[in-house]
Amino acid sequence: MAKTIKEDALAYHAQGKPGKIEVVPTKPYSTQKDLSLAYSPGVAEPCLEIEKDPRNAYKYTAKGNLVAVISNGTAVLGLGDIGALSGKPVMEGKGLLFKIYAGIDVFDIEIDEKDPGKFIEAVKAIAPTFGGINLEDIKAPECFEIERRLKEELDIPVMHDDQHGTAIISSAGLLNALEVAGKKIEEVKIVVNGAGASAVSCTKLYVSLGARLENIVMIDSKGVISKARTDLNEQKRYFATGRTDITTLEQAMKGADVFLGLSKGNVVSRDMIRSMAASPIVFALANPTPEISYEDAMTSRPDVLMATGRSDYPNQINNVIGFPYIFRGALDTNATAINEEMKRAAVYAIAELAKQPVPDVVNDAYKVNNLTFGPEYFIPKPVDPRLITEVSMAVAKAAIDSGVARNKIKDWDAYQVHLRELMGYESKLTRQLYDTARTAPQRVVFAEGGHPNMLKAAVEAKAEGICRPILLGNDERIEKLAKELDLSLEGIEIVNLRHDREATRRERYAHILAGKRAREGATYEEANDKMFERNYFGMMMVETGDADAFITGLYTKYSNTIKVAKEVIGIRPEYRHFATMHILNSKKGTYFLADTLINRHPSEETLIDVARLAEETVRFFNHTPVIAMLSYSNFGSDQAGSPAKVHKAVEYMQKNYPDIAIDGEMQVNFAMSRELRDTKYPFTRLVGKDVNTLVFPNLSSANSGYKLIQVMTDSELIGPIQMGLNKPIHFTDIESSVREIVNITAVAAIDAIVGKKNPVR
Repeated sequence: MAKTIKEDALAYHAQGKPGKIEVVPTKPYSTQKDLSLAYSPGVAEPCLEIEKDPRNAYKYTAKGNLVAVISNGTAVLGLGDIGALSGKPVMEGKGLLFKIYAGIDVFDIEIDEKDPGKFIEAVKAIAPTFGGINLEDIKAPECFEIERRLKEELDIPVMHDDQHGTAIISSAGLLNALEVAGKKIEEVKIVVNGAGASAVSCTKLYVSLGARLENIVMIDSKGVISKARTDLNEQKRYFATGRTDITTLEQAMKGADVFLGLSKGNVVSRDMIRSMAASPIVFALANPTPEISYEDAMTSRPDVLMATGRSDYPNQINNVIGFPYIFRGALDTNATAINEEMKRAAVYAIAELAKQPVPDVVNDAYKVNNLTFGPEYFIPKPVDPRLITEVSMAVAKAAIDSGVARNKIKDWDAYQVHLRELMGYESKLTRQLYDTARTAPQRVVFAEGGHPNMLKAAVEAKAEGICRPILLGNDERIEKLAKELDLSLEGIEIVNLRHDREATRRERYAHILAGKRAREGATYEEANDKMFERNYFGMMMVETGDADAFITGLYTKYSNTIKVAKEVIGIRPEYRHFATMHILNSKKGTYFLADTLINRHPSEETLIDVARLAEETVRFFNHTPVIAMLSYSNFGSDQAGSPAKVHKAVEYMQKNYPDIAIDGEMQVNFAMSRELRDTKYPFTRLVGKDVNTLVFPNLSSANSGYKLIQVMTDSELIGPIQMGLNKPIHFTDIESSVREIVNITAVAAIDAIVGKKNPVR
């Protein structure tokens, strides 16, 4: 196993471009004008503005979002003093974490200097480049002096994460573990094994949160830190105990409420755990081997509340829960420091987050269904997307309240949205959809009420205020599943369409459907049988006004769903076909892709309807459509097969809808590059325009295209969005996530709102 890990780790770092981070331009650079603005002569202008006022560096450069991860390699991640250069992979890794969790850019800087004074001077000399400094892997006691002086002498945030990161996360865990155990921090007896930078910082923070010095025993490699010892540095002397009856770890553990280990593996025995007080809290944080294994601690007694530094056990004390978001809040307020108030704010925010219902993305990541606050979950998971808002906002508020912020955030709702958009958790379009749906929550029927994802989506949609959910399915099974998933069904209607109490409604729906399709050979008996199927019953609820919109697709084949929709709902009279669209939110902008689901081999007439529906739908989402009809050829270069159908459809659209910006057939690279298209084909109706709507020539290309984008990018996809049916009937993919279903629910709700305002569209 060790050999495999070694080989995999080396390959991971060496393959492709060596290392883990790179510099990426953030401004255009493809033209001569771009380059003249980026460098000479244009670059002189921001230089002069910064000379007038140094604060303009935050306006015209990357300084405000740039952190230095600085180390001399004297205490590297369980490896010790391996030198500055050898520690570089760790610093690059830290940069990667800053970026993926908080959107913060990093330069890693390895300084080959062990003398604290010279190291400090080197850091001070390069400090103007950065908005903040993260000190990393510097040994104690030098790290204390280095951090203290840099904080005093620089006007940007400085934090030694090895000290404070672990302290903040473990403090949040301690507060929650104490709550679970029913104990008070000012009363508990604490044993700390280890007296390095992390241990000292953790224990100081515990004291600031209410722990009493007289209740703390700290132990280093030479034994209990007592007032009788003469070999203590300033940091250790602060924790020296006056007790003379304790000289070993084993003695200290007797009757203790809390054990914090920041030392080495396997130094705590089962008997030591058994000797502790009731409901003992054990934080064994040595990595990769804890002071006592999770298994040994839990088998020694059942009431242990356990945390480790490992991801394969519950309650991981992981610094990534804190440092990205602490620096995010500090940078966004242009803070001059990361002070004690900001650290405590982070502690309380992290602790509080663990008590909130866990989002689906976290449960999915850990392959569980019901993470809830308690012995096995009192610290948030590192993948929790709410950390960016909860912790960053708490830190930012503390920076402002404590007087170290130079930038005062006034609109906190807008700041929260900005943070979510920064990390791709939310787009402006998604937010607009939710806000619009909330204006008049509609009755939305969810076909597969017994599917975990659809049930979670219905509960979330209700919580978001975007609809009034109606679940179809066996009520007993749904209630049982909701209990297993720890979901509240309050305010959610469940309709068991097979229950006897629904017989009258089934009969009414059957009469209506049979009458509607009488000239197509339908009978009442046949229609009545169909009312036992969720898609027929649910769509009839919408058709008759018993509901406003319908969501289906997690269990049903599209071909069957499409057939039912045509029978029950029907296609809008101005069209002969209906279609679907996916919306792609990317860093380059918002794009609309059609038809991604319905029409396998569209004829010329079908393509015309898809183009018309796409144009209407793009306007529905408050965008001006610029449509490219795609093919593998350009503008008649292939005059047979699929390109010919697209060519004729474009010709029809341009003749009958001259005000629509539409052209083709064209290859996708010409559609997506205005410069390439305008240079090669200056005659198109799209000259000078950026395409935002793509109509594909067939279902294979459309479906493959959007799924390829979904797999290979971090772009957000919303869809499939139904276009052309008489009522709001919307589909999901079989593999749709909870968030994707909620997004479709918002679209369906808006569709219903608009349909009521404009019954004839």
